[in-house]
Amino acid sequence: MISPAVELGSAPLFRTEIATADGHGAVATATLRISSLGVHEARINGTPVGEDVLSPGWSSYEHRLRYLSHDVTALISDGQTSVLTVLVGNGWHRGRLGFMGGRAFYGDRLGVIAALEIEFADGHRQVVVSDETWTAGNSDVLADDLYDGQTIDARRRSAKWHTAGGEPEWFLPVRALDFDASRLTPYLSGTVTRQEVVAPQRVWTSPAGRTLIDFGQNLVGWLRLTVRGPAGAEIRVRHAEVLENGELGVRPLRDAQATDRFILSGGEDFFEPTMTFHGFRYAEITGWPPSAALDVAAVVVHSTLRRTGEFACSDEMLHQLHRNVVWSTKGNFLDLPTDCPQRNERLGWTGDIAVFAPSAAYLFDVEGFLGDWLADLAAEQQAAGGLVPFVVPDVLKYQPHPPEFPDPDSTAFWSDAAVWVPWTLWQAYGDLAILRRQYPSMTAHVRRVRTLLSPTGVWDRSFQFGDWLDPDAPADAPAKAKADPGVVATAAYYRSLTLVAETAALLGHDDDAAEFAALARRVRAAFTEQYVDAAGIVRSDCTTVYTLAIVFGLLDDPRAAGRRLADLVADSGYRVSTGFAGTPYITEALTVTGHLDAAYRLLLERECPSWLYPVTMGATTIWERWDSMLPDGSVNPGEMTSFNHYALGAVADWMHRTVGGIAPLEPGYAKVRVAPRPGGGLTWCRSALETRHGRIEVSWRVAEDGELDVDVTLPDGVTGVLSLEGKPDVPL
Repeated sequence: MISPAVELGSAPLFRTEIATADGHGAVATATLRISSLGVHEARINGTPVGEDVLSPGWSSYEHRLRYLSHDVTALISDGQTSVLTVLVGNGWHRGRLGFMGGRAFYGDRLGVIAALEIEFADGHRQVVVSDETWTAGNSDVLADDLYDGQTIDARRRSAKWHTAGGEPEWFLPVRALDFDASRLTPYLSGTVTRQEVVAPQRVWTSPAGRTLIDFGQNLVGWLRLTVRGPAGAEIRVRHAEVLENGELGVRPLRDAQATDRFILSGGEDFFEPTMTFHGFRYAEITGWPPSAALDVAAVVVHSTLRRTGEFACSDEMLHQLHRNVVWSTKGNFLDLPTDCPQRNERLGWTGDIAVFAPSAAYLFDVEGFLGDWLADLAAEQQAAGGLVPFVVPDVLKYQPHPPEFPDPDSTAFWSDAAVWVPWTLWQAYGDLAILRRQYPSMTAHVRRVRTLLSPTGVWDRSFQFGDWLDPDAPADAPAKAKADPGVVATAAYYRSLTLVAETAALLGHDDDAAEFAALARRVRAAFTEQYVDAAGIVRSDCTTVYTLAIVFGLLDDPRAAGRRLADLVADSGYRVSTGFAGTPYITEALTVTGHLDAAYRLLLERECPSWLYPVTMGATTIWERWDSMLPDGSVNPGEMTSFNHYALGAVADWMHRTVGGIAPLEPGYAKVRVAPRPGGGLTWCRSALETRHGRIEVSWRVAEDGELDVDVTLPDGVTGVLSLEGKPDVPL
């Protein structure tokens, strides 16, 4: 690993010249392996070596630093000297991280490690590595930060950077950094890349006289622009998800500046700020030359994920809700599963993905993406003595804990990601390898929680997020939900124990399977004794506690709980009354206890709080709060308000399985359950899923006479069961 010998400005440019060896014939292959402390962009003779951006992304750098391998054969010319340059920005390594403030938690030096291996026609190998023969100098990047944005000065660009024999005189030596190469690991998933380009939908002047652009979609990425104007003139671009009082609504960003600045050279300039990213639908541009036509576009950036699941239905509002789930997944799956992409946070909160993973695994092939993140979770957990942190990578351990988060210990739903996410991947893709790899992490979690149980056998001690963001909780106290936190935690622990017991049995760990199954039985009995009274009322008597008791299997006969749940849902006017814990599962709890109509009414309600209320307000992504925007169009006054948060979109899993009708009967969809349950006035639905065995398609339509027509297509070799309400199951 090399770093500039003297401190340079933001984003230094590393450089070396490579003369190919003589006398060995043509270059047969050339491979560049590269990583960095900070995010990098590598070029050979000015041409990017790959399509990736923001590499090597954000992993738990103390334990894992990913590297990329690029086939650069086409960029190396026989008998000519090539120039390899690597631009390195602050990224997650040295930039700002977390809502408590601070930066450079992983180190204050940027660096690059690279090896270029060239193989010739006669088998000769030439290897060029990053060492102290390289040089480094200032680039055209004056400032870069993921939260605050990037400043580029086109006047500092030089053709010499990429020209052999033309090294700028201001380039200086580099020095070697102490670096443990055992931390290097290949990517387990696709890299972050540019995915699509979105043109402006509307350009206008705000009441304050500022130029505003609406791209019509809340997205994640940046603006790229081409412009000609006076040398030294500066264009400033600010980004936000919403408008407020006719101007850019930046208050939800907290102290993230989300501002890019471009300084013109005097000629025609092209700018693309690839050392940052923003969550935005709207942009404000100041300083654009009056004589130049506005030439801007939004570049959508996220991890490369293959789209696998489709869903469409006759209710356009519900269809838009599903589109919003897809866009929030894309925007928050930028190298790791984050909570939000816009404010001074953007962290890998474990609770969000714990409940959203089933929806994600239908929409996209996330086996590698979430598998890579789980490797970080296991590394952080092992270093913390079995504790699964609130966020992965765990940057919060470097920051003072806010008053509402005391010194952390295992926390229901959030820490349960160690169990629930690998189990989801097993169910979605049918590969036991993920369970084998994560098994130590899964067992460490449930064993640690065992030490936190009270003498009564329930998990009612230590801090809990509980049913976070219950819509009835105070705006400034989102953990003060109606649901008793001990009920929520104990239910979640029981679910984790049952899944770990099943995992142990699948992997042949019979003693562990018996241990965890016995502990699960004890926890279930304690739940009943402590939290369920003789009349079947669950402590705190609210929608979330019945939902979890039903779906997680804590009740011998859930019918009475289902009736109480349906009554509570009706009493709420079919508006959402659950938070993070209950929301993903409430429609399922209603369905399995015979209250499908109530599930549809809850899903299709349009008054706040509801899933469709944001759609009525023009949302194009899932919001963090049910009322992130108030009915009068003003932004929620709370400190924690995001307009791109996938967690509450976890209802998509129920839409896929119950509305669309596709669910696995065996892991990986080797056998399929096709069980659509029409309702809510829907007249048709189409769903499809690309599985490891091929494409599954299910479509249904309610005819004018009320008859249900269902069409099913299964891949060769895949069997299934068609289950329609009121009819015997039919083998497929």
